[in-house]
Amino acid sequence: MKFHFLSSTNTEAKEAEKKLVDMYGQNSAKEADCIVPIGGDGLLLKSLHSLNNLNKPFFGINYGSIGFLMNSIVDKDLNETINSAKKSYFKPLKMTATSIDNQIFEAYAYNEVSLMRQTHLASKIKIKINDNIKMEELICDGVLVSTSAGSTAYNLSAHGSILPLDSNILALTPISAFRPRRWRGALLSEKNKIEFNVLDNKNRSSSVTADNIEFRNIDKVNIESSNDKKCLVLFDSKHSIEDKILNEQFNF
Repeated sequence: MKFHFLSSTNTEAKEAEKKLVDMYGQNSAKEADCIVPIGGDGLLLKSLHSLNNLNKPFFGINYGSIGFLMNSIVDKDLNETINSAKKSYFKPLKMTATSIDNQIFEAYAYNEVSLMRQTHLASKIKIKINDNIKMEELICDGVLVSTSAGSTAYNLSAHGSILPLDSNILALTPISAFRPRRWRGALLSEKNKIEFNVLDNKNRSSSVTADNIEFRNIDKVNIESSNDKKCLVLFDSKHSIEDKILNEQFNF
């Protein structure tokens, strides 16, 4: 099997990359059978964005601070590990945003799309699902929509639900909601289309971020799950990602 290795900038990840290249050789991403990011979840995310057009599987190896979506350090043969790995498809969110001066922005997110206030004033956001108004006014620091893969990232920090990778569910989670104070968000089928409208956007301006791509002074955001740019991510069958997700829900 041909591998393309890439690593984050930390010393341990660089050393691991050199060791693996010495053992298995290095190929271009285009010629490789599998792309192997060595680092944390951020590097995997960056790799999905930059290399998804090659239609190659990704097998991340954890040398980051958390690495929830990465695999443990591989001691056995990498070919054997990848050949027996469990497959998961990461479907991104397609975000289309309109600014207050009618500019249109489009981006994809494998983790989440988040709408956030830009000023000291809380944002006021109207929420629509499939063109039906579900909340006339959410007063908050922000609101996000997360994929199942991203549910253990910013979504979890905002007290959103952790989602199994095969759940086909999106998490809609408020960030520091002021009104309605007790609303904890919603779980939605991937088939739903979500729209956020920023109310009083001149005084309460908001920005939107799709993973690490930000656009400012936003009036409206439309979000839907997309098969475009879908990626195949591999997980070591001996260290189940499902077990990690289950255990995280009982981690106090």
